[in-house]
Amino acid sequence: MSDDSQFLMPKPQAEGKKPDTKIRITEDADATGETAAAYDYWRAGSGRKQVPGIIKCFGARPDFLRQVVDFSNTVHFSEGHLLRRHKEMIASYVSYLNRCPY
Repeated sequence: MSDDSQFLMPKPQAEGKKPDTKIRITEDADATGETAAAYDYWRAGSGRKQVPGIIKCFGARPDFLRQVVDFSNTVHFSEGHLLRRHKEMIASYVSYLNRCPY
């Protein structure tokens, strides 16, 4: 059995503050080595500059982050019956319904 505690960093919640995630988030400015390279990989494919939280939550596993990006680009964002903008709207709404901070 593996010890995943290195990926989890529970933080105390201040009164009136929205819940913090238990997943360690690697911010852009703190990303180094393979994590920084994985963030750059995402930026190159997305054309965006700021890495969103859903990508940052994989920062502790840059090897897996690249696989998630490739999978997402293939499944979620390839052209099909729905345009990408419609898929993004659906994903945003589902995240809102689930109260997902990402």
